[in-house]
Amino acid sequence: MSGAPLPGRVLHVLTGCTAVGKTEWALRWAEANSAEIISCDSMLFYRGMDIGTAKPQPSDLARVRHHLVDIRDVSEPMNAAVYAPLALAAAEDIMGRGHAVLAVGGSGFYLGSFFGPVADAVQVPAEVRTRVEALLGEGGLGPLVSELGRLNPGGLAGLDTRNPRRVAAALGRCLASGRTLAELAADFARADHPFRGWTVRLARLDLAAPALEARIAARVHEMIRTGLVDEVRGLMGRGLLSNPSAARAIGYRETIEVIEGRMPSEALAEAIARDTRALVKKQRTWFRTQLPAHTVIDSGGPAEPSGLFLG
Repeated sequence: MSGAPLPGRVLHVLTGCTAVGKTEWALRWAEANSAEIISCDSMLFYRGMDIGTAKPQPSDLARVRHHLVDIRDVSEPMNAAVYAPLALAAAEDIMGRGHAVLAVGGSGFYLGSFFGPVADAVQVPAEVRTRVEALLGEGGLGPLVSELGRLNPGGLAGLDTRNPRRVAAALGRCLASGRTLAELAADFARADHPFRGWTVRLARLDLAAPALEARIAARVHEMIRTGLVDEVRGLMGRGLLSNPSAARAIGYRETIEVIEGRMPSEALAEAIARDTRALVKKQRTWFRTQLPAHTVIDSGGPAEPSGLFLG
């Protein structure tokens, strides 16, 4: 498919860190522009993960039609390779019915599917994964890094060699494909992606640290007040712990620690707020280094989104 934008195919993307106020800005822009919303939040996919994700309220969903919310059981894994074609199908459906398309969320891996490929074609067989795991278990990280170095005489292409998960994954891909990390990276950069040919207009909301920290504290207080602990206890009975990405989500992992007796309940609010602040720091770094050029708007005032997507 050509990379040239196709007439009429416009995807508006609104992002920003956790608690910055994306929901209300998105709703107002969608209402003003006859748009429908595609979620790009890694936890809104899951049915029952409502309070801890600050999922849009039923009244919000009634204002604007949303897509890719509540599409998975909490025990079902989700990833960007699954998400991308679902998002494309939703965008084409929305556009086909004459509405504007607005993707909203702050999850980097999912946002990335709008701007480039999300997965390569390398399939790592079970026997290769087993071999790599055995090597790691027998000798630790050193042998894996050494083997990667032997297979990549030109260097390891910026790989974090202190991260066992990343090193194991890289070695598995090299062994399965017979290619170097640099060759795999070049192949990946040339790969097609679902939204190639779309015009993507990106805006990001931001907020000064003191105001954002106050919003985080208020959000955490409201989550606990409205039943976060009961929500998490119920989700644990529905398979939450079998889905590591969901169980490790901020708000859920801390509550699990309380339920399992590994943290006192009085420490819950500060633990969630602390981890949310750490997530915000990571999100801002990702936005700064990974997103293409975009508009940044201060969300501190009333949500007046008329100028979100100028140009």
